[in-house]
Amino acid sequence: MSLDTATTEVTIALAVVKTLVLIVGSVVTFFAFKAYRRTRQRALGLLAAGFGLVTLGLAFAGLLHEILNVDLAVGVLVESVLVLFGFAVIAYSLYVQ
Repeated sequence: MSLDTATTEVTIALAVVKTLVLIVGSVVTFFAFKAYRRTRQRALGLLAAGFGLVTLGLAFAGLLHEILNVDLAVGVLVESVLVLFGFAVIAYSLYVQ
């Protein structure tokens, strides 16, 4: 197996996994938001927002790199910041309840 083939396979696998993360994360975010709308509990709204930020962050690095030609390291930094903020919002949502 050549280096180009291995790189292509890893790139395809990464795209598939990131797409699945985006889909599953969106479903989790949707259900958390749906629970918030049903109960109007602030903590559930924050939980939905946190899951949304984490999901967005996990999908962002590749999108920035591939579509907008942003340096991969910058994309990963943006991804990490969004995931950090998302987890902080999730932690806060669990704390305020």
